[in-house]
Amino acid sequence: MHVHIVPNRGSAPTALLRESYREGGKVKKRTLANLSDLPMDQIEAIRAVLRGDALAPAGQAFEIARSQAHGHVQAVMTAIKRLGLAAVLASQPSRERDLVVAMLAARVLEPRTKLATVRWWGNTTLAEEAGVADAQEDDLYAAMDWLLERQDKIQKKLAARHLQQGAMALYDLSSSYYEGSSCPLAKRGYSRDRKKGTLQVNYGLLTDVRGCPVAISVYEGDVADPLTLGPQIERLKGEYAIDQFVMVADRGMISQKAVDTLKAENGVEWITALKSVSIRALVEQGQLQLDLFDERNLFELTAPDYPGERLIACRNPQLARLRAHKREDLLASTEDSLAKIKARVEAGRLSGQDKIALAVGRIVNQYKVAKHLVLDIKPDAFAYRRDEGKIAAEAALDGVYVIRTCLAQERLSGPDCVRSYKALARVERAFRTLKSVDLQIRPIHHRLADRVRAHLFLCMLSYYVEWHMRQAWAPLLFADEDQDAKLTRDPVAPAKRSPAALRKVHTRHLEDGSAVHSFSTLLAQLATITKNTCRAAAAGQAAPTFQVLTTPNPKQIQALELIDAIRP
Repeated sequence: MHVHIVPNRGSAPTALLRESYREGGKVKKRTLANLSDLPMDQIEAIRAVLRGDALAPAGQAFEIARSQAHGHVQAVMTAIKRLGLAAVLASQPSRERDLVVAMLAARVLEPRTKLATVRWWGNTTLAEEAGVADAQEDDLYAAMDWLLERQDKIQKKLAARHLQQGAMALYDLSSSYYEGSSCPLAKRGYSRDRKKGTLQVNYGLLTDVRGCPVAISVYEGDVADPLTLGPQIERLKGEYAIDQFVMVADRGMISQKAVDTLKAENGVEWITALKSVSIRALVEQGQLQLDLFDERNLFELTAPDYPGERLIACRNPQLARLRAHKREDLLASTEDSLAKIKARVEAGRLSGQDKIALAVGRIVNQYKVAKHLVLDIKPDAFAYRRDEGKIAAEAALDGVYVIRTCLAQERLSGPDCVRSYKALARVERAFRTLKSVDLQIRPIHHRLADRVRAHLFLCMLSYYVEWHMRQAWAPLLFADEDQDAKLTRDPVAPAKRSPAALRKVHTRHLEDGSAVHSFSTLLAQLATITKNTCRAAAAGQAAPTFQVLTTPNPKQIQALELIDAIRP
């Protein structure tokens, strides 16, 4: 038997399975089957069987020489491409630009040290996709130096993209602890990481009203918050040529001295909040009447101490209950410890006014409740009680906060001023992402001040990519997609998720029945799309290779399509 291919003019050839036989001394052929409907590879396989070729299963015909994770790399690199970030870094291609792009992607996918990064990205397609497969640790450090030299130009491009005249800008300051002792930026200061006794490096983040990062500034660890505000104003007006804007910063950032400076700046308006001591002064002077909260949770007032300004007083009952509960817990814990000291004094195991005062001081200062207690310390006796008057005075202000702004009513309503101030939570969210397992900005190890600045700037740019990816993937994540509702809901009442977001949280599934993801788990699922380098098993390692990608599932296809739709 054999397979006979009969050419057909203008159409596909006919494949016939035929058999040869002898009849009367003549060789004849008869057709056993028409194989024309079979694919050509199957026809060739039948031919090989009839020839007597030794066949093996398809899985044994080829071998996988290398397998690299690819899907998550494709997602991040597509986001970088759609954002035009390479052109933002530098208008002309260069080796340094390729290295920085690769480091940005690596920071989003697997934040590591520079040495660990060059060892890790060979396990993925990132190094080949970015064209940096031969890069070493020192190459990355050189690229960081190149990036720092271009920081002002890059941030100017981002500001032109995200901040316009009259725009609202959010600014806040954070810090990360430093491992080592040689960096001149690392100083003893307030640790926002709650790492007592460690050196700190401060950095301020400037974003648009959505929380999209625009610029980052680095300061020594002992620099006070208000001192960092002036350079941001100068940068917006000078480098970015934005003559009119609204700066939103917290009560520790925009102090009275800063307000006086801002009033002298033409085109600069601001939104902040009053500190608790200032709120108490308004109440004591009778300018803030707490009984007005009986029928509403927000009202506006003016005060002589704040000429030309609007004060929007708010009271959140849920926040009031939380603060009252916390104060009671701290007082109860302190009283339990004081009771033990009193027992020691009465038993004669602790005596002497100085010694008793030292032991009591350690207790009352632990939870900062000394102001709520009346202490009676004698050489051989100790007593304490709560100062109910001071506790009641503080409790009256539980849940009360006052927004302070120079914006006129025509420019922004009272509720919108409150919403704008609360938008600072988006900067806090950025700090959490930068510091957490997502980007791991801390601890800082670099010895040189410029390397620390480059490290922080690199992390900010990585967050810029991740921020846009999170926005694109909101339908697949636990994120609340109903952003319009935030513009109309009660600005003082506790924030609530939309019904759709609550449904995702409670069911853990989307409407199509698939699982809801976090950002990291969605990246992990995409990483199961691999690029496999294959070759013929029998031909040896010198055989030519070809590449085969894992076929993505519907959820992976949807995730990649959402990333492909990103626009800056």
